[in-house]
Amino acid sequence: QVQLVESGGGSAQAGGSLRLSCAASGYRYCMGWFRQAPGTEREGVARIYTGSGSTYYADSVKGRFTISRDNAKNTLYLQMNSLKPEDTAMYYCAARRSSWICGLSVTDYDYWGQGTQVTVSS
Repeated sequence: QVQLVESGGGSAQAGGSLRLSCAASGYRYCMGWFRQAPGTEREGVARIYTGSGSTYYADSVKGRFTISRDNAKNTLYLQMNSLKPEDTAMYYCAARRSSWICGLSVTDYDYWGQGTQVTVSS
């Protein structure tokens, strides 16, 4: 079983920064960050393999967001810089236990956190 608890959401001005954290328990093969704005589908933002540290980003955040993990602290991070109003959404941490290709699809992950709200004003 994997448990995930996000923190670090809040409000920021456009151009500002926020850092999200996800405290995890249980083994995870890969982890990801997703977001969902009202009336839209949940979309993948970034993912990381917990072993190799290999990362992958959605085009919309590439160069602005950085996903990282601290395995000793069992914590996943998402550093968000140069924030835009369109980044406003509920952000979710996700994890997969089994070894398989991990992308940015919702179906690639088995466990989800409760979400943390990010609001960016112009």
